[in-house]
Amino acid sequence: MSSSYDVLVTGSAGHLGTALMLQLPSLGFRPLGIDILSSPTTTLVGSVSDRTFIASVFDAHPIKHVLHAATLHKPHICSHSKEDFVSTNILGTLILLEEASRFQTRIESFVFFSTTSTFGKALSPKPGSPAAWIDESVVPIPKNIYGVTKVAAEEMCALMQKQSDLPVLVLRTSRFFPEEDDDEDRRAAMSDENLKVLELAYRRVDIEDIVSASVCAMKKAKGIRWGTYIISAPPPFQNDEQTLEALNRNPAEIISKAFPDIDVVFKERGWKYLARIDRVYDSSKAVKELGWSPKYTFPDTVGKLVRGEKWKSDLTALVGKKGYHAVSTGVYTRR
Repeated sequence: MSSSYDVLVTGSAGHLGTALMLQLPSLGFRPLGIDILSSPTTTLVGSVSDRTFIASVFDAHPIKHVLHAATLHKPHICSHSKEDFVSTNILGTLILLEEASRFQTRIESFVFFSTTSTFGKALSPKPGSPAAWIDESVVPIPKNIYGVTKVAAEEMCALMQKQSDLPVLVLRTSRFFPEEDDDEDRRAAMSDENLKVLELAYRRVDIEDIVSASVCAMKKAKGIRWGTYIISAPPPFQNDEQTLEALNRNPAEIISKAFPDIDVVFKERGWKYLARIDRVYDSSKAVKELGWSPKYTFPDTVGKLVRGEKWKSDLTALVGKKGYHAVSTGVYTRR
């Protein structure tokens, strides 16, 4: 790989960082990956909260785009301190922004990967209440240190963008990990594949579509300068009171009506419907403003299931399960 790197990918050993490092070269980019873990997709080992290290990366390479995916995630809450979360998620983001701003005339985009988890308590209406329609106008109500630090990092991005005029876009991604659900009740309710297919209707995105959204963000950032976008498979539902009430009461009714063939597929596979859908992520702003065109949508997935085709991207399988750490047990343990 050429040493003339033009894209800095942080968190290059993780799910998203690995996907970016694998895909960007075929899209005409030369990515340099950094992570605290050595991996086949990590170019340099170092921490985003180490200013000397980060400064050296920008000094030594003609970086034009920053894709900041390094983070401590929700599963790390059981193994890392709040101080660790602040250091990585907030301080690390600040250092990257400040060091990138030294090369403001060269940097064409700074893309910060946030999460729909920032919405926190806004995502869970009381049982019996209509599903919540979540777009960028919804005010985050974080409910743990992960959400708090990601919201703070977003605010840091906004502050630095105003002060430096660095082109900064925030992508709030929904679920994309291939691991099983971390909620025991959800894991027990239905098979993993069954659950993930249904999640594409309201709270999941294929990792290949996140990569394509990242490329759209890199290309559009200079013109937009600042923006926050939900990145999730477009929902097949309308944002109206009747639909949102039905999703709370009987999602199968809405889904079966929109996709008559799906009942046959579910019956053949012994699959179930969710008893309730409590939120719907609306990614239409990203589609409209970034020119994002996701391929792995719920209608597309239903069609593939009907035809007996695989419905996940090859990239999902290529990246595989990463776990998050080696010190706990369960679905997030590093394998």
